[in-house]
Amino acid sequence: QVQFAESGGGTVRRGGSLRLSCVVSGFTTETYAMQWYRQPPGKEHELVAAISTSGRYSNYADAVKGRFTISRDDAKNTVYLQMDSLQPEDTAVYRCNRGVPRGHPADSERVWTPLRYTNWGPGTQVTVSL
Repeated sequence: QVQFAESGGGTVRRGGSLRLSCVVSGFTTETYAMQWYRQPPGKEHELVAAISTSGRYSNYADAVKGRFTISRDDAKNTVYLQMDSLQPEDTAVYRCNRGVPRGHPADSERVWTPLRYTNWGPGTQVTVSL
């Protein structure tokens, strides 16, 4: 059974930092590109960061580029999202999920595949105050 356990969220002031973790069970992360999404209040999920299976390539939504960094530790089956210079508009529930499998053409410098999922973890709440 595939499960995602996100953690590390909290309430910070504008300009603060948080590091999110996502521990995966049910498959080995080294076989998939991995992605972080966020769901602002009353809105749909939006893709914010993606990382290839090799870890060599990553891409970001324009709104977070230069402030967020995605990374992975496949030995721990875990994906991370370092978030710096947080802004109130970053307030959302953050969740991770898998992207394309290893060897897929999009598992490359083009890694960025918004997908629809039926299986989500509980997520971790990030709230940024003024």
